[in-house]
Amino acid sequence: MTIRIHCFVLTSLVLVTLILVWATQRVDSQIWSGWSESRELRRPAYTERIHMDTVFRTRANTWSNLAYVLVGFYAFALGWRDWRSAGSKRRPYLMETPAMSAAFGVACCYLGVGSGLFHASLTRFGQQLDVAAMYAPLLVLVAICIGHWIPKLPIGRLHSVSTSPVLILLVAFTSWILFLYKWSMSSTVVLGTLIAIVSLSCVSDQLRRCPMLNERWLIGSCAAFVAAVACRQLDIAGLFSGTDAWLQGHAWWHVLTSLSLACMLFYFRSETHLLVLPEQRHPKS
Repeated sequence: MTIRIHCFVLTSLVLVTLILVWATQRVDSQIWSGWSESRELRRPAYTERIHMDTVFRTRANTWSNLAYVLVGFYAFALGWRDWRSAGSKRRPYLMETPAMSAAFGVACCYLGVGSGLFHASLTRFGQQLDVAAMYAPLLVLVAICIGHWIPKLPIGRLHSVSTSPVLILLVAFTSWILFLYKWSMSSTVVLGTLIAIVSLSCVSDQLRRCPMLNERWLIGSCAAFVAAVACRQLDIAGLFSGTDAWLQGHAWWHVLTSLSLACMLFYFRSETHLLVLPEQRHPKS
């Protein structure tokens, strides 16, 4: 990545942070009083202390969602660069379809906003948005897996059309349905199913070996996710930190799962193709 991308992303994140700081000073501290409460407001699932009369009722668990936004901004910036450099030969599927990177960026920012709203408000709507937003980045990863396998569909003998617009529309539609019916389905089942689909696809890619994807990014993603689950469960058990510490276990869940998503983005961008030499096509007898 170029220094220009890093500057764009970090500048954007600083601006978002300053806007949020300004909002916490200007917005009425009773902004959430008219909203339906989530169960976690009166019976907290996580260790962090709840501040009822503030805009951010939980602070570390709210601010840590900026990690998802950071990953989203990087996805936007990389997609923009890919779009500007269109025409290069034999690039990874994700670089050939900048719209997929943009969709992943939207999904990560959506997750940051949804989870941030929930932890700031501890309202029922915030919880609904939080859980539904968790599905979005995984849905985009599923779409990338499908597009990686089926990048184009033939139309007639001489023409073909990219599958990415249809896949992105399906992601948007599915995300909307999962938001509407959040309360009538198990989030554990939905998340587990999406993770299993992405995992099986990645294993299949590793077995095929052509095109090749750098397994180190995949290992990094898995390691970050396992660490995130450990931090979350320790926090639920009250074994991670004190109630007023900034290093909350659930905040680390946000940071580490965002790292896991970032590794998946770079995993699909690491695609290379094996060079088959003429003598390998027609081996000597």
